[in-house]
Formats: sequence, C-alpha cells, structure tokens
Amino acid sequence: MKDNLQDLIQHTHGLGCIDLIKVSGTDTETTVNAVAEDKSVIVSGVLKHPSAEFIGTFGMPNLGKLKTILSFDDYDEHSKINVTRVNKDGVSVPEYIHFETKAGDFVNDYRLMSKAIADEKVKNVMFKGTTWNVEFEPTIAGIQRLKRQASANSEEKNFTTKTENGNLMVYFGDPSTHSGNFVFHPGVTGSLNKAWMWPVKEFLSIMDLPGDKIIRISDAGATEIVVDSGLAVYRYLLPAQAK
Repeated sequence: MKDNLQDLIQHTHGLGCIDLIKVSGTDTETTVNAVAEDKSVIVSGVLKHPSAEFIGTFGMPNLGKLKTILSFDDYDEHSKINVTRVNKDGVSVPEYIHFETKAGDFVNDYRLMSKAIADEKVKNVMFKGTTWNVEFEPTIAGIQRLKRQASANSEEKNFTTKTENGNLMVYFGDPSTHSGNFVFHPGVTGSLNKAWMWPVKEFLSIMDLPGDKIIRISDAGATEIVVDSGLAVYRYLLPAQAK
C-alpha cells in the first residue's frame, strides 16, 4: 500500500504541476488519471498489480499533504495504512486513507475526494487514432545533453524537435538572438516534418522520473512518454505548444 502511494505521488505530483489525481479501481485493474493545471501534461497510469484497497472511483487532492504524511518515519513496516470506507446508498465507497503506528500513538487521516467531484475535476483523456512518427528509448547521454542546452537557454520555455539525416534534433531559441541545438537521439526510424514545440520544464521533469522510458512523437502535434516504474506504467501526453 505504502509503496503504491509513494510511486503514484512521485510520478504525478513529482512533475511539479499536478496536485490531484483520480483513481479508478476494480478487482482486475487499478488506473490513475491526472491533468496539469495548465493542461501541459495529461497523465494516465495502470498499476501492474490491482490494489484491493483502491476499488471504487475517488480523488486524491492536495498530494503535497499526502507526500508529507508518507515521509514520516513513524509509519514503518509495522504500521497500519489502509483505506477506510463508508456505506452510501448501499455502496461501499472510499473515504479516508488511515495511517496509524503499531502502538496507535501517531495517527493521520487523509481525506479522499468523492467520485462525483473527482470525475468533474479530472476528465479521462484518451488520445487515439494518431501515428507515432518517431519512437525511441532515450539515453542517459541524450537526457544530459538536453539538460545542458536547457540550462544554457534558460530563458526558453519550449524547445523544438525535427529529424535531420536520420537523427532527432532538438532546437532552442531563435537564431536571430541566442540559440542552441543538438542531436538528442541518433538513427531514429521515421521522420518529423513539422517543427512542433514542447515544454522544457515538464519534459525534463518526466525524464527525471525513475523507470524505463519510451518517447513517441507525432507530426499531428503530440508527444507521449511511457514510464515503467516497476509498480505501474504511466503515460504522459504532451500536446504541442504554441509560440
């Protein structure tokens, strides 16, 4: 339970732009959905092993508070961490995540959001029917190069991608002022003909998340980054940014 909660927070709230997630669980599947406040990132995820505690649909608001509670050393492997439920109209629904030490001398109750409010605040977004023109697994070297260029061009909020001679190129800035570019990934299959822009901060935040990653870019104006954390598979959809 604690591992799943920490993983969910790290891969959503950890981006720095998400403070609410919606959880939908059945006996066979547990999914999570979240949208950045400025719509720059849309997140969907599936736990590799469904959680019996997460059956139902509910919201987790104020993820910063939940992160703080989970960080307390008091809640070790001997503590009780579980979802408390109430009966509403004959249906058992999640109400709190209850934290209690083995001795019962340190307790927190983290209030969950009702299904109706969670459904209203977090709309499930499915991006279907597109062609991913370029797909690759980013390398540590490529990510480090991206970070260095982002640092050198810190005034830029977005970067542009394009394929040239079989390489995926990244461009920062305007040649009329300061600018930079580099090969992000060599020898990609497929090509990108439109120079779409992507948000630097959010992209780098996803690159910093633990887990195996796959990047997919579409000429239709979207990037999808898949992150396998070991406990769940998360998909981050980044719509192209306008100047």
